[in-house]
Parts: sequence; structure tokens; C-alpha cells
Amino acid sequence: MKLKYSYIPFLILSAISSLNAQQDSLKFKIQKERTFLQKAILPTSLIIGGSLISGSGLERGFQKDVRNAVGNDFAFALDDYTRYVPIVEMYAADAFGVESKNHWFDQSKNLTIAIIVSDFITYRLKKWTNKRRPNGGDILQSFPSGHTSFAFTNAGVLYQEFINTSPYLAYSGYIMATTTGAFRVMNNAHWISDVIVSAGIGILVTELVYLFFPIIKWNPFKKVRGISFIPQIDNNQYGFYLCKTF
Repeated sequence: MKLKYSYIPFLILSAISSLNAQQDSLKFKIQKERTFLQKAILPTSLIIGGSLISGSGLERGFQKDVRNAVGNDFAFALDDYTRYVPIVEMYAADAFGVESKNHWFDQSKNLTIAIIVSDFITYRLKKWTNKRRPNGGDILQSFPSGHTSFAFTNAGVLYQEFINTSPYLAYSGYIMATTTGAFRVMNNAHWISDVIVSAGIGILVTELVYLFFPIIKWNPFKKVRGISFIPQIDNNQYGFYLCKTF
């Protein structure tokens, strides 16, 4: 198999942002909101397509080509950090007053629900499939990728909150999520099907959370002014900073 042909699945993952951009540009032109079924086409296709190539010779050949390209000793843990970038972007945008779809508490609520659901699906599938990682590790939890589903879930929330007011910010999350998936493959931690399916899970779960969001209206901070909610990252410690201005 030639190297250039084995990169076709990887290009599918890398094209997620551009496909979303084309679809939403059309939405703005015709001033008509897409239905949930239309929004579900892309993530469902990723889940089905990734599942079909899982364990195939195409996938094994692709992984071999990637490792030959980057070097068999390649290891760079950028994916441990890029998966968090969409979260940091969202709260930083809130802190700087960028207009969003929802109140910061509703954002946090939707993000928490989406992460819990996508993590549950991801780790259930890991236990059911028992797929070995390409690096030959003893833990049979390769399919799907937890890093990637987490990254695309975060990116999906960022997209939902800012697509109507700050498109560049909204799409930047998907760039970070795609980078996360790419480095999972380059680091030999996951197969290409693992990250493609995970991307689909993250996007689809987020779409579902925002579809049913109107049902969950509880927000104790809706009428409270002067509150800032900012993520804190310092010396490998993660948390949140809550500030009330009087």
C-alpha cells in the first residue's frame, strides 16, 4: 500500500472542522437552522466509518506508515494538554466578555453533562471491545480513544456557545481536538479508527446535550451579577477560580 493512499482515513479526521464550516456557512446564507438529524450526519458517519476500518489491514498499514514518517521513537505528550484547550478558551472568552449563547453556569452544566455521557460511552466501549493498542500495551483499552472523545466533547461545547458570535473561536476548539487525535496516533497510543470513532462520539453527545438543554433550566446564578468563573492551571494542578465583585 502506498503511503499517500494510507493517509485517507487520517484526512477524514482532519477535515472535520472544514466540513462543519461549510455546512454552517450555508446555514447562515439561507437563514435556516439545521435539524438535529442533519447535524448528526457527520458524527454518525465518523462512528460508522471508524468502526468499519477497525482492525483492518488498511488501519495497520496506516499506523505503520505514520510511525515510519515520525520515527519509531517519537513521543510527544502534546495531546495531554490540547484536550483541555477548548475549556480554557471558553472560560477565558467569558472572562473577557465575549458574547456566548448561554450563561457561564449553563455552559458549565452542559459541559459537565456532555463529559459524563461521552466518558461513560467511551469507557464502556473500551471494556466491550478489548482492543490492543498499537504500542502493544497489556491493557486492552484502545477502542475508542478517551483523550479524543474528551477533546471533541469540549470542542463541541465551545462550538455551540460561540458559533453565532465568534466563529473563529468556535472552530478553534475542533482544531485543538483534531490535534489531540493526531498525536494519539503519532504517539502510537491509538489506531486511526479509535480517534475517528471518538471524534464522532464527542460531537454527537454534545449535539444531544444541546438538543435537550431547554429541559434543564436550573441556574441559581442567572440573576447574579459580577461573578467571574475562570479555570486555574498551575504546576499540574487543575481547578476553578470563582470571583464575586461587590
